[in-house]
Amino acid sequence: MSIPSLVSTDWLAAQKGRDDVRIADASWYLPQAKRNPRAEYETAHIPGAVFFDIDAVSDQKTALPHMLPDAETFARQMGALGFGSSDTIVFYDGAGIYSAPRALWMLRAMGHSKTVVLDGGLPKWRKENRAVDSGIVTPAARSFSAKRMSSLIRDFDAMRANITSKREQVLDARSPGRFRGEEQEPRPGVRPGHIPGSLNVYYSEMTAPDGTLHTKETLRKIFSEKGVDLSRPIATSCGSGVTAAILSLALDQAGATDTALYDGSWSEWGARADAPIATG
Repeated sequence: MSIPSLVSTDWLAAQKGRDDVRIADASWYLPQAKRNPRAEYETAHIPGAVFFDIDAVSDQKTALPHMLPDAETFARQMGALGFGSSDTIVFYDGAGIYSAPRALWMLRAMGHSKTVVLDGGLPKWRKENRAVDSGIVTPAARSFSAKRMSSLIRDFDAMRANITSKREQVLDARSPGRFRGEEQEPRPGVRPGHIPGSLNVYYSEMTAPDGTLHTKETLRKIFSEKGVDLSRPIATSCGSGVTAAILSLALDQAGATDTALYDGSWSEWGARADAPIATG
């Protein structure tokens, strides 16, 4: 089954009954949103969906938020969620398009390309009066293989080296105020500002008022206006690697073919004394 990285609610509804299509609620919110994604999942989710906890499916040995774990741990966790190596996995979230792209990037960074995001997420699904279930889905464990794809992942050393080499354009998904260093960072000990030479492309500009991703044409126009060259390599960043994945998805839809994501993002960069920082 050949599919793009973004699918419609009509597409997902048409897959009902397929054993090789798995659905997961990957909702995650910042603390200030005062939302409990797991409780919301248990109240209402797309039939058959399991809950994909971005914080639980992460490296527990670092203080940095929701970093990718090692491949063996990731494979074990995916298998426990009922994901098989040959499955197409559909991620959605309760905001429309917010944290589901992070889950998509995680799977692809671990070598599973048959992964998609539901455009408009649960809000669009419910607005169309489609069925939802309550409770917890507990599927049987399956076999899942994972292999870390270094081409899709950037670490601190690679990002610091890029300041000099300028091989990749760096897009920062945070708000303009945070990017310019005019607002305090929400995490203690993290300095304000941005990676020198990076461009600010606020993640909220990627979506339409109804919570769906903008069209390819609109996305290409936005990136062009921000000075982004879609034909050149791009690395995305944000506060903790979640909204950077929204840019990654939007870049994919706009036609970019060489993108990676800085997993530590500003939570790591802004906290390190050896990281150069620009403001303004």
